[in-house]
Amino acid sequence: MRNIFLFIRRFFNLILFLVLQGTAIYILTNYNKTHQAVLGAVANEVTGSISTKYNNIEYYFHLKKTNDSLVKENARLHNMQPSSFESADTTNTIKVDSLLKDTMGTRKFLFMEAKVVNSSVSQENNYITLHRGAKQGVKTDMAVIGPDGIVGKVILVSDNYSRVMSLLNRKSKVNAMLKKGFYTGDLEWDGKDPSYLTLSSISKSAKVQKGDTVLTSNVSQELSFPPGLMVGTIAEIIPDPGSSFLTLKIRSATNFYSLQYVYLTENLQWQEQKELEAKTPKD
Repeated sequence: MRNIFLFIRRFFNLILFLVLQGTAIYILTNYNKTHQAVLGAVANEVTGSISTKYNNIEYYFHLKKTNDSLVKENARLHNMQPSSFESADTTNTIKVDSLLKDTMGTRKFLFMEAKVVNSSVSQENNYITLHRGAKQGVKTDMAVIGPDGIVGKVILVSDNYSRVMSLLNRKSKVNAMLKKGFYTGDLEWDGKDPSYLTLSSISKSAKVQKGDTVLTSNVSQELSFPPGLMVGTIAEIIPDPGSSFLTLKIRSATNFYSLQYVYLTENLQWQEQKELEAKTPKD
């Protein structure tokens, strides 16, 4: 108690000044509309600034939750795309269980989101690890796509994780096509720049220009990739004088340096197609 009295005695003039100043401001703002409006505006500005900073901080700490929600919503939208469905020829039909059909036809592709937990871009053969495995529905040979373009293919699966062979892998080969003219070739990586891929076996009759779009092929051995997905754009055209084909340098649509989330794609009709093609008589 003695310390309190000593403090008041020592700073009595300052305390008295602050009390009188506060009283004066109170009287001035309550009985003068002009000053009341000015002070109100200043108070609103200060509280607004504080609220903005608080919201920015709160938003930062909720980024992960927001990001997860956006990824799940994107997966849902992918599953609603018409390209994820395929309608069979119904000229002569038999009754099909209604559970296998929906308003858009029979589902062909199914998308699932997954988080990237490990990846490489600087090796000759690069791989990506996803935190989603067999217990969450992942199977080998499932295609993997990112927010901007294709990423690779699942090659190994454990209970809760899966390993993806990235497009940035010398063993990777994907069929891709030009958006203009639908010319098809083999998409590979030369092991050099992670931003560029190589598309070979494109006919010289194709009217190719820099900046043209490259997509996943409509006719492909890579049955897990839905057709028409973004691969990249043509950055350079390399003619081969000794053949009738072009080699194209493709700027990858996917930024492999910043992958956080991807979408696993399952072709629900792949097994049926593979079994049918396996029965083809050999010459």
